[in-house]
Amino acid sequence: MDQPAHHRRRFAVSVRTRIVTAITLVAALGLASVGITVFFVERANILRNIDDRLHDNLDSARFIVENGADGRGTWDAADSALYDVVQRMSPDDNTGALGLIGGRAVMKPGIRLDVDLTSAPGFAADAAGAVAEGDPIIGSYLADGVAWRYLAAPIAVDGATAAEETVFVLAYDIDAELAELGHAGQAYLWAAGGALLVVTAVAFIVSTRLLRPLRRMRETAERVSGQSLDERLPIDGRDDVADLAETINAMLDRLDAALDSQRQLLNDVGHELKTPITIVRGNLEVMDPNDPADAVSSRDLAVDELDRMAGLVQDLASAASLHGPSPIKTMPVDAGDLVQQVVRKASSLAGASVIPGSIADVVIEADADRLTQALLQLAQNAVTHGRGDIVIGSRVVPGAVEFWVRDHGAGVPDEAKPLVFERFHRGDENGGSGLGLNIVQVIARAHGGNARVADAAGGGAVFLIAIPHEGAEPVPTDAALPAVAPAPPLPPLVREDA
Repeated sequence: MDQPAHHRRRFAVSVRTRIVTAITLVAALGLASVGITVFFVERANILRNIDDRLHDNLDSARFIVENGADGRGTWDAADSALYDVVQRMSPDDNTGALGLIGGRAVMKPGIRLDVDLTSAPGFAADAAGAVAEGDPIIGSYLADGVAWRYLAAPIAVDGATAAEETVFVLAYDIDAELAELGHAGQAYLWAAGGALLVVTAVAFIVSTRLLRPLRRMRETAERVSGQSLDERLPIDGRDDVADLAETINAMLDRLDAALDSQRQLLNDVGHELKTPITIVRGNLEVMDPNDPADAVSSRDLAVDELDRMAGLVQDLASAASLHGPSPIKTMPVDAGDLVQQVVRKASSLAGASVIPGSIADVVIEADADRLTQALLQLAQNAVTHGRGDIVIGSRVVPGAVEFWVRDHGAGVPDEAKPLVFERFHRGDENGGSGLGLNIVQVIARAHGGNARVADAAGGGAVFLIAIPHEGAEPVPTDAALPAVAPAPPLPPLVREDA
C-alpha cells in the first residue's frame, strides 16, 4: 500500500540537499582534475629541468677543460682537469658531485652539497661503467634506496696520458626535487578544501533562496482542498519560478470555477429533479388503484414527468461532453452548404416552417456536427417559443462569420437577454430542461466565439452564433435581419436576404 505523502518526504532526500551535493561534487571533480593535471605537468617540467641543468653542467665542464689551467687549453694531467671541474662547478639544491678515477670516488667538492654520492655503494661503479665507450651520458640510478638522475662525463686532456679513466659525475636527487611539488600539492589541497566549503555554503544559500517559492507552493497545495480553493501563490520576480506560480494560480482559478460549476450543477439538477419526483410520488400516493380512469391518468402523468427527467439527463450528458478535453474537432467547412443542410433538417421539426435567409459563401474552420447541433437547437427553440416560422442564414462580419436563426414570436425582453444562455434558465412556462441555449453558448465558445440574442426587425428574436474567421471581406453589419410574416414554407431554392 502506498505511503502518505508526508511519510514519503520524511525519508526522502530533499531537492536542496541534492542540488548542494551535486554542485559540491561537480566542484570537487573540477578541482581534482585541475590538481591532477597540474601535478603531472609540473612533475614533467621538474624532470625536464633536471636534464636541462645536467646539460648545462656538461657544457660548463667542457668549457673548463677546453680553457685549460693556464687559459690556453693545456693541462698537466687529466686528474688535474678533473679536480678543477669538480671544484669550480656551481652547486645547486638537491645535487651531489664526484670525481672518479678508475671507477673509484677520489674527489669531492670543497663545499658540502645536499646529496652525498658516496652514500650509494654501487653508484660510482655504475656511473663509470656507463661511460665505458668514452662519451658523456645522462642516466638514472635507481638502487641502494635512492633515485638519482646523473651526468657522467669522461675527462680527456690532449697531450696528457692517464693511467686510469677519469670521470666527472654530477647527480640530482629526483625524490628531493619532486618533494617540493608535494609541498605545493599540500597547499593546493588546503586551498581546494576551503574553496569547496565556500562553494557548498554558497550553493546552500542560493538553493534555499531559489527553492523558497517552491516550498511555499507545496505548503499552499497542502492547504488547498476540495472545500477551499481560495488560496493563491505569491508571485515574486519575473523568472521561471514566478511563471510557474502564475500558471499554478491560473490552474487553481480553473479548478475553483469547475468546482463552483459542479456544485451549482448538482444544486440545479437536484432542484430540477425534485419537482417531477414530487409530482409523481404525490400522484401515486393518492391514486385509487381500483379506479381504472384514475390509474390511467396517474400513469400518463408519471410517464410525462419521467420523459421530462429523461430529457434533462440527455441534455446534461450533451452539456458534459462539451466540457471534455476535445469538445470540438475543426476542419474546413463550407458555411453555405452547412446552412442549407440545417434548413433541410430543421424543416422536419414538428410545427416548423423554415425558409433560408442570406447565406455567406465562405469556408471556415469549424466542427460541422457541433454547429449543426447548435443551429438545430436554436430552431427547436424557435418552434417552441416563436410559433414555428423560422428563417435561418449566415453572414460575414469583421473577424467572424455569424450564423443566425430568426423567429416571429414575442421576442426576448431586454432584462432577460443576458440570462437566456445560462444553465437551467427558462424564459416562459413552455417546459424544457433549460439547457438547450446553454449548450449553444458552450459550442460557440468552444470555437472561440459566442452566442447572443437580439431583437428582429418586425418583431421576434434573432439568435446569432459568431465563429471567428479571418480573411473574408465583411458585409455591412448594420444590414437589417429579415422580418418575415408567418407564411407557408417556400421552395428550398427561394432565398431571403439578411
